[in-house]
Amino acid sequence: MQIRIWSVLFLCIICGVVNAQNSDINIKVFSEHEKEPLLGANVLFEDLKKGAITNNDGIATFTGIPNGTHKLMISFVGFKTIETSITLPTSNVIEFYLEESKGALNTVIIEATRTTRDIRRIPTRIEVIGGEELGEKNMMNPTNISMVLRESTGIQMQQTSLSSGNQNIRIQGLDGRYTQLLRDGFPLFGGFSSGLSIMQIPPLDLKQFEIIKGSASTLYGGGAIAGLVNLVSKTPGFEPELDIMFTQTHALGSTANVFYSKRNEKYGMSLYASGNYQKVYDPEDDGFSNLPETTSVAFNPKFYYYPSEDTTFWIGLNASYDDRIGGDVDKIENGQNGIHQYTEENISKRLSSQIVYTTKLDSTRVFNIKNSFSFFDRELNVPNMQFKGKQLNSFSEVTIQHNYDKNDWTLGANLYTTNFNEDDSAPLQRDQTDVTFGAFVNSNFDLSDNWILETGLRTDFAKGWGIFVLPRVSLLYKNDTGFSSRLGGGLGYKTPDLFTEEAEFINFENVLRIDENLLKAERSYGLNLDFNYKTKIFNETVGFSINQLFYVTSIDNGLLLNLNADNLFQYQNADGEILSKGAETNIKFSYNDFKWFVNYALIDAKLRYLPGNPQKPLTAKHNAGSVIMYETSTWRLGYETYYTGSQVLSNGTKTTDFISMGFLAMRNFDWGGIYANFENFTDRRQSRFSPLVTPPHSNPTFPEIYAPTDGFIFSLGIIIKPFGNHSEHHDDH
Repeated sequence: MQIRIWSVLFLCIICGVVNAQNSDINIKVFSEHEKEPLLGANVLFEDLKKGAITNNDGIATFTGIPNGTHKLMISFVGFKTIETSITLPTSNVIEFYLEESKGALNTVIIEATRTTRDIRRIPTRIEVIGGEELGEKNMMNPTNISMVLRESTGIQMQQTSLSSGNQNIRIQGLDGRYTQLLRDGFPLFGGFSSGLSIMQIPPLDLKQFEIIKGSASTLYGGGAIAGLVNLVSKTPGFEPELDIMFTQTHALGSTANVFYSKRNEKYGMSLYASGNYQKVYDPEDDGFSNLPETTSVAFNPKFYYYPSEDTTFWIGLNASYDDRIGGDVDKIENGQNGIHQYTEENISKRLSSQIVYTTKLDSTRVFNIKNSFSFFDRELNVPNMQFKGKQLNSFSEVTIQHNYDKNDWTLGANLYTTNFNEDDSAPLQRDQTDVTFGAFVNSNFDLSDNWILETGLRTDFAKGWGIFVLPRVSLLYKNDTGFSSRLGGGLGYKTPDLFTEEAEFINFENVLRIDENLLKAERSYGLNLDFNYKTKIFNETVGFSINQLFYVTSIDNGLLLNLNADNLFQYQNADGEILSKGAETNIKFSYNDFKWFVNYALIDAKLRYLPGNPQKPLTAKHNAGSVIMYETSTWRLGYETYYTGSQVLSNGTKTTDFISMGFLAMRNFDWGGIYANFENFTDRRQSRFSPLVTPPHSNPTFPEIYAPTDGFIFSLGIIIKPFGNHSEHHDDH
């Protein structure tokens, strides 16, 4: 009898517990303006210490939540946190809408890999330069992006001409032709524009830089042997944004930039315009320019259409005109006179279009189609020689993305064409046409909470050069202690192209055309291994993070430019490999309003096709940097120090090492801010170590450039923000 009573009581207790528990509770989280589900939002029942993260549909699911009133907290980076109470039982689906938070730390979504994942869940190693740092570099150099790249660990901006100031980007010691330069995923730069590309991209309308080091050819095809840089443009928000920026340097350089954006429920637009005038500048008083006389303008409008919550269509135009002339200062200012004859003038015009259509087919699939055309017209004039031509590039891509809770993959195809047409009056006709069709698949798979695997495969058919199969794999390990590690590698290739750093250095004079019958495509493999750790030290008062990277990249059939028996320059394949290996260290400390960044790069780039395996010319083996920042809502102060080690010139001569320093100060106001920048205030420049120009004056010779040529530059500026001074912060990795 007692057993029966206890059994009944036990069943009543069980029934009471069951009745007090709820079936699945689904918390659905949307963005307030776009009404789009937020992937990765944190939902926490505070009193129960039970939390979950929203999936692709913005849903966090809970089971076993007892009836009653519970405190609920919902948070997502870049949005205002909701703290509220809910009483159960209630509907099984509860919806919340998060409001975007101005000035908050935005989650970093990477566009270069075509995923919608946060950077912390992507196995490919990606460095992001976000809005905060871009804002600082805007003030240091508002005319182009060279400074943003030059001050990134392991990246060198190699100047190829004293007269024009042309620069190429080198990642981990490899020539500029091995890096793909993209804008919003479009390969718009390079080729005939060559070293001018970097000089013609102002930074004010950019939201972030995405830098992938190592072979990335699986993502966008040939040319990404050293890596790729994707410049991501700002997009319009519901709150209007207007930035007006004026900068004046003591070297008589004047720059004006304007950016405006705004959207409503159906339409949006952004507009960027810039103008720059630089007077010829000769700090050595040797009669030759260190900065060319430059007149440049750019105009970039974009128009957006949102027919539904799931669909976006936008079209953009980029137009620019650039005229830069350097060389003999007397000739530039007064015209040709006796021995004053040498000048180098680059006149270029660019017009490009971009069209993107993106639509969400259902809860897991996204369809994307994009197209761009780019027209570039360049005229290069030096005494007794002219190099003139036009290049038309096109890029078309179709992708479909499948996004699941633990797996996402992208399947796509693209077509890339280039057509260079040299002026008919040229003695050496070097017209060149390339057509490349590629198909690719890329996948991210969460093996567990700690392990994520990324795999990719691309097959390219390059007309006249063959078929290239490019596998790629990366593995990410992460845990809750602040430690993560990435291991990745892949194959790459680059079809021969007329426009190399060596050819640009000699102004393409007497350089023969690319001969498909004599040359082979360059091929590569690359491996990266990095370790990351974040923590709090000194009783959790100081933030500390470190990233340590090790890498190796090997290139076979490297493209060389050599003199032939007829005393003309002809391209040939190297009989041996180019091997670049090394390490990069990035350390960050943060304490209250102070941040300290320390970096070091070891670049061991060897030409193994030459006897003795010499170090690659113009590549410093050791580089280091330090940046100290103090930032409040009122002030922003920055002090930079950079060390560049000894380099080897093409003739085997060793250069001296040097240290450069810079200081930036900005005072913020509600309407914007004023700033002063002391760039390279120790006035380190190559003329202090060796001549920049060798006689005769009428026909000068310009040695290779291994150090800054312009020296100390002081600038003052003002930035006006009529709609409020909201800083944009990104988490850089």
